[in-house]
Amino acid sequence: MKNCRISGSIPKINLYPRIQKHNMGKYTMIGFLIAALVFTGCKKRESVSPELSVSPSEINFASEGGTANLTIAGNAQWTVNNAAAAWLQLNQTSGNSGTAMVPLTAAFNTTGATRSTVLVVNSSNGLARRVTISQPNRIYPSYNLSAKAPDSTGMSTAIQLAAKIKLGWNLGNTMEAPGGETGWGSPVITESYIKFVKQSGFNAIRIPCAWDWHTDNKATAHIDPNWLKRVKEVVGYCVNNDMYVLLNIHWDGGWLDENCKLIKKDSVSAKLQAFWEQIATTMRDVDEHLMFASCNEPTTSNAEDMNVLLSYHQAFINAVRSTGGKNSHRCLVIQGSSDLISAGAFPTDPSPNRLMYEEHNYTPFQFCALDGDASWGKMFYYWGAGHHSTIEPDRNPTWGEESEQTKWLDKMKSMFIDKNIPVLMGEYGAYRRGAGSRNVPKDLATHNDAVDYWITYLTKQALARGIKPFWWDTGGILNRSSNTVVDQRSLDAIIAGTK
Repeated sequence: MKNCRISGSIPKINLYPRIQKHNMGKYTMIGFLIAALVFTGCKKRESVSPELSVSPSEINFASEGGTANLTIAGNAQWTVNNAAAAWLQLNQTSGNSGTAMVPLTAAFNTTGATRSTVLVVNSSNGLARRVTISQPNRIYPSYNLSAKAPDSTGMSTAIQLAAKIKLGWNLGNTMEAPGGETGWGSPVITESYIKFVKQSGFNAIRIPCAWDWHTDNKATAHIDPNWLKRVKEVVGYCVNNDMYVLLNIHWDGGWLDENCKLIKKDSVSAKLQAFWEQIATTMRDVDEHLMFASCNEPTTSNAEDMNVLLSYHQAFINAVRSTGGKNSHRCLVIQGSSDLISAGAFPTDPSPNRLMYEEHNYTPFQFCALDGDASWGKMFYYWGAGHHSTIEPDRNPTWGEESEQTKWLDKMKSMFIDKNIPVLMGEYGAYRRGAGSRNVPKDLATHNDAVDYWITYLTKQALARGIKPFWWDTGGILNRSSNTVVDQRSLDAIIAGTK
């Protein structure tokens, strides 16, 4: 019935006028059925609504790459626009109506940066759908190949462990030196020296340590196993003598501390992860005496830098925890700037109550360690109430005395300790200028008294607030070759601060 047009209601038609009345109901129904068929045949064909669905709308690949499936369903032909064909492969990029499952394959991401793309699925019926694909970087292979089940046996919380630390000591200029522990002139660390440190009044050792200088394959960030073995040996000297140990990634050429920048975030995080997977796996079975710290003195100048640093700390925590064993509950130490960080901004740790915070104190630096006048300031030879010089007043301090020290110490307490996060003063020290120094104070007696006063004051005030001090030494107080005291006054001043 082509070109048939029917509108309005269907008129009654007596199709069988000669049929008897008692048959009328039967044939009237037949008439309506015929009319309905006529109407249906003449009705205009309704249009089909366009359909296109794509799922999922977001796919996150692992850094190592892998496969995922994309489901495309619709009632028209479709095509996929893939702008990332260099690293993302689709086994088909077009199809017809119906449902299709399209496998996607991502390559290993060794670019040093997180990468992403948007797949656009276009249908011939005018519809389009978008799928976001992302993949973090993994410049280096995984070194977490033998993770163990978590082991909390004998592993204290951060507060419990901090309470066991009385006084700390640094093995400065040794394990962090280029070329190895003798690279800056220090002798090889011996167990007898560790025992000597303990006998001198200390029960904790901080081991500043380099790792990047000890990779045997830069392309894979693989640490020389001989170096890992040696570091573990020194850690053993301490643990075997009931000394608590803080092992870190120190300056190490600055690849971490000096690169808290967004542009470096991915590449630094990747190396950090690779190193800590190796370090943590090597040290995994050492008991609670061993703590890890992610870095040394990171440089941050604004909130963005601080957020990048926090991401490094997160990568550190994730890497250590992923190795399992006692590392799942080991106390970990993070560093920052108290001007930019707060306890609430700490990274997430799957093992609760096992994070500590670390900062260093050489305030004022002109008094503590500066060995020559600088463009930004002159050396101070004197410090503290009753320890200013009338003979050489131009070398008295202009800042950084008791009030500023207590202000900083109180801030550490309120920001962290009062929030159940222990604080380590991981380095501190003030050093004498005298015989053998380029700059000898004219008022030498007052200078020496001032150094004693600074040492005792900082040690005492820190401990009074629960802050655990670790003295920075490179052999100037305790001789590492002969195991003898070189600077008795400084050692006495440190111990006096504990009483």
